[in-house]
Amino acid sequence: MVEPTLMEKVTNLAKRRGFIFPSAELYGGLGGFWDFGPLGVELKNNLKRAWWKRFVQQRDDVVGLDSTIITNPTVWKASGHLEHFADELVECTQCHHRFKADDVEKKCPDCGGTFVEPKKFNTMFRTHVGPTEETASEAFLRPETAQGIFVNFDLVRQTQRKRLPFGIAQIGKAFRNEITPGNFIFRSREFEQMEMEFFVKPGTDDEWFDRWVDESLRFFTDLGLNPKRLRRTKQKKDELAHYSKATTDLEY
Repeated sequence: MVEPTLMEKVTNLAKRRGFIFPSAELYGGLGGFWDFGPLGVELKNNLKRAWWKRFVQQRDDVVGLDSTIITNPTVWKASGHLEHFADELVECTQCHHRFKADDVEKKCPDCGGTFVEPKKFNTMFRTHVGPTEETASEAFLRPETAQGIFVNFDLVRQTQRKRLPFGIAQIGKAFRNEITPGNFIFRSREFEQMEMEFFVKPGTDDEWFDRWVDESLRFFTDLGLNPKRLRRTKQKKDELAHYSKATTDLEY
């Protein structure tokens, strides 16, 4: 009998206690999708309420927004997502299993076979808007919530009479067609984001970036997390998203 891994133990415990269930498990499930159970949804809602209160309601320089999941596909062309929001896909020549190129070495971990040349794979979910697929226009489920903030920036600025610096926040679903979902909910195809974009005057971005990293860290420690178990990890240049100048991960 194979001893379950630590992640398998955590996943099974979360299921038994009513926190998170594999989506549609009764019908075989669907990889990369999870349902939050009675305790899980309360935990998630408590976290969302705490985040919204801290970063929106208790500040006078941040306002809220709730934008649509599907938007004009031109938005994704302008933001670079159609061209750059992609992973490299490799397929084994023997067992035909597919993997994200970054996750494997030269040989297939399942059978030891070799891979075909990597192919670009856009991770946005495609859909169609219209009465029939033949006449409908192609659209995408948003892979992140930021674009709804950007395209509404000027309307928010005008209606709320805001001047720089100020932020726009929203909480909502995002979707990524991951090649190899896994590691429990750390790489899933449907997830929820709490995101805030803070707009500043040119030349002050580095200062504000550091301030928001500090503020985010304080949010977690105020929730009760042990600061000794939290670390800041700056992403290297080759790890950054195509639109990012700098990224710092707060890791537990």
